[in-house]
Amino acid sequence: MLYSTLLAIPAFAATAFSAQLTQVTNYNNNAKAKPGMWVYVPDKIQTDALVVAIHSCQSSAQKYFANSKIPWHQGSDRKGYVTVWPSSTTECWDVSSKASLSHDGGGDSNAIANMIKYAITQYKIDPKKVYVTGGSSGAMMSNVLAATYPDLISAISLYSGVPAGCFVSASGAAAAWNNTCSGGQSTASAQKWGDVVRGMYPSYNGTRPRMQIWHGSVDGTLSPKNYDETIKQWTNVFGVSGTPTSSKPDTPERNYRMDDFGGNVEGIWAVGVGHSVPSHLDASEAWFGL
Repeated sequence: MLYSTLLAIPAFAATAFSAQLTQVTNYNNNAKAKPGMWVYVPDKIQTDALVVAIHSCQSSAQKYFANSKIPWHQGSDRKGYVTVWPSSTTECWDVSSKASLSHDGGGDSNAIANMIKYAITQYKIDPKKVYVTGGSSGAMMSNVLAATYPDLISAISLYSGVPAGCFVSASGAAAAWNNTCSGGQSTASAQKWGDVVRGMYPSYNGTRPRMQIWHGSVDGTLSPKNYDETIKQWTNVFGVSGTPTSSKPDTPERNYRMDDFGGNVEGIWAVGVGHSVPSHLDASEAWFGL
């Protein structure tokens, strides 16, 4: 359940980089969940920004990084930002248990937040320049992080996910699959979806990360209806209309449509594309301000 990407930038083929993906064995993680932390520091750091790239199901930090269809370490080499690559200890990320769907609840989201805090200190990251991206299960976790740790993240660009809290497990099980949500049958009003986000960190009243949401119109793994529900969720959180303020057809490429809902929510609808929505490095970096 991975997604494709841009063609490689030609200059990379002629350039040798000595930087390598490196594991951080102690990132001061006090959460019960213990996913691995891997970091890629480019040969030349040009900005004090951080991108967290979260893998899909049946993957790992190493596999995700090595996948030629995942562009983030290429972007790191080109623009000089540090990237963090969390690595799950389960088949998919835990986006279903109360532990992970709560601020400082001890689940996977808590552990990834600890990675971000570690990286901010260790690599001298500007706390206002922390960005998160992911595909499929990684997109789900991106949404959960936006809800549970909005104080740590400035912007999100997620590919083929579901609303935050959609995969909640009635049994409380961690990393549980939810057929109702994946099948697009978990629908609610914008207010209720927004309440789900607010309920994950009830005491928080600060700024929220800007949300960029990608989905394919013929996704057979996570129903395209999840796109509509995710747009409902975040437009409600930001207190804006679910009707786009602007819509650009054939953007960022043919058969895609980019809808803006004010300045903080952007949806990209990929017509005829399945679960593997191509990753668009330039468009995601632009959303982040990189």
